[in-house]
Amino acid sequence: MQLLCGDKTLDLTQPCVMGVLNVTPDSFSDGGRYFDAGRAIEHAHRMVEQGAAILDIGGESTRPGAPDVDTDDELRRVLPVIRAVAVKVSVPVSVDTSKPDVMRAAVDEGATLINDIRALQSPGALAAAAGTRAAVCLMHMQGEPRTMQIEPRYGDVVREVREFLKRRLEDCVRGGIRRERIVIDPGFGFGKTLQHNLALVNGLQQLTDLGVPVLAGLSRKAMLGTILGKPVDQRLYGSLALATVAVLKGARIIRAHDVAETVDAVKVAAAVLKGG
Repeated sequence: MQLLCGDKTLDLTQPCVMGVLNVTPDSFSDGGRYFDAGRAIEHAHRMVEQGAAILDIGGESTRPGAPDVDTDDELRRVLPVIRAVAVKVSVPVSVDTSKPDVMRAAVDEGATLINDIRALQSPGALAAAAGTRAAVCLMHMQGEPRTMQIEPRYGDVVREVREFLKRRLEDCVRGGIRRERIVIDPGFGFGKTLQHNLALVNGLQQLTDLGVPVLAGLSRKAMLGTILGKPVDQRLYGSLALATVAVLKGARIIRAHDVAETVDAVKVAAAVLKGG
């Protein structure tokens, strides 16, 4: 399995790790730590050295209750980092955004993957992405970041998430984005309770039959805080456990803050799959 990312081809015959780089003051886990562009660029290079196969750079927090960031502010945050990193690393650089103007500008600066929590549903987003050669990641979210965790409800969360992603996949193909450029993400923690998240982990294989790679973003999530009773900076081992399970259930990309440790966990899980 391969993912076409602009002029790069990502080999997904083995699962890999996407390193998270939040250029924000308020992201739930590392908000403020890499808000300075110099520190962000340094951390990006460190993650590649640790084995990240993709770098995901975002300039707007999507934690529950997060305020909106206007386009100009988001551009000022992400473009200098993307510009500096994309020419220096061999791995694809992803921009984590829902705004068409940010998508286009980021791709112009070297991003080759668009990671959109709204699955290209914002006005103009699908056309903007289709007008580039970048890959896209389509995520499921119930509601909006400000309100998504206020009593989310599903009849059958796995079936409903799968049907949503199937529809968006088909819409994107009709809109001019090749299947070889598409990744899907069930959106753990985005309008889901703990039980919804656990059901999605268990049902992840039901998404893999859509024929495109599945991304799992479970690192340091609130579900781990609920299960373990630990704050965000003490969720490494729980994150590694979920990453391992996700790979065993069919995920090909694991989005993570702790790259070196997650790379090891993913390699072991992949070896178990191969050995089986």
